[in-house]
Amino acid sequence: MKTADFYFDLPEGLIAQTPPETRGQSRLMTLDRATGARAHHRVSDLPQLLDPRSLLVFNDSRVRKARVFAISKETGARVEFLLIKAIDSRTWQVLVQRARRRRGRYVFASDTAADTREAEIIANDNSAEPRLLCFDKPIDEQWIDRCGHVPLPPYIKREDSFADSERYQTVYARRIGSAAAPTAGLHFTTTLLDALRERGIETAFVTLHVGLGTFLPVRSEYIEEHRMHKEAYSIEENTAQQISRARQEGRPLVAVGTTSLRVLESAWVSGTNNEYGHLQAGEGATSIFIYPGYCFKAVDALFTNFHTPQSSLLMLVSAFAGRDLILESYAEAVRNGYRFFSYGDAMLIR
Repeated sequence: MKTADFYFDLPEGLIAQTPPETRGQSRLMTLDRATGARAHHRVSDLPQLLDPRSLLVFNDSRVRKARVFAISKETGARVEFLLIKAIDSRTWQVLVQRARRRRGRYVFASDTAADTREAEIIANDNSAEPRLLCFDKPIDEQWIDRCGHVPLPPYIKREDSFADSERYQTVYARRIGSAAAPTAGLHFTTTLLDALRERGIETAFVTLHVGLGTFLPVRSEYIEEHRMHKEAYSIEENTAQQISRARQEGRPLVAVGTTSLRVLESAWVSGTNNEYGHLQAGEGATSIFIYPGYCFKAVDALFTNFHTPQSSLLMLVSAFAGRDLILESYAEAVRNGYRFFSYGDAMLIR
């Protein structure tokens, strides 16, 4: 199957540049996988749209201010880095923009001398792949929070603002480690979560730290040739038991976002003799790439945003609902002026 098979036309004006004025008031398209029926709602309608026996599974990873800027000591150019993963207290896996494909030294200036750092690229990979950046002094989450910026995706054509510090973060985020937000969760408010629970709908939280596996583009001509980068995840024992029990009871498992879905599908242990199986607790790393032809083991429904053309995320939702049905739904979303991508509207596929 070709990557080009997952292209669709999207007017630039439908790419959401800012979050909605009020969190939780975005539009919501529902899609019935069996009949192809679609309907239009608001995210706030979700408690009434879901089976009250449902269990919603969220990703509680917290986004760090992973976008940092430096000055090249060789050229004086301003260079942007995206911190992906710490190797140790001084060495980070990074993506680099507007940097030459060679080793170099950079100054991360700050208002205080204590926060100023120098760093050197010590691994010279292809510019589209991560490099290793070694700082002269350790950096920690406090330094990143003081000196970094909210890592808004490149299709948002503006600088990050103070408001993004709160709006590009889920209200339930608690485990820091993501270089991008698990954006389906941005729609949920404490009021909406309370309304879901009041209806009897359970919630559970797993963790997947969003990194290269989620947001790097598919560059191969054929999707089968694409290789995903590993992303770390963790599942607590009581959460695994809660989710396994719901599955065994035949209750709908609803993944909130593609990252939650990838955790569930990666850690699910299939049963035998027509048993449902169970979710394996613990820590791990997944490079699972879900595209049409994949057989889902755990998830019954998916709450998600509208994804970019030719992306691994679009391929995932196409595997869940069928490529033709997804592209028809996206075309309807375009006709109806839905907002797309991270700060955009949502879709419930069931």
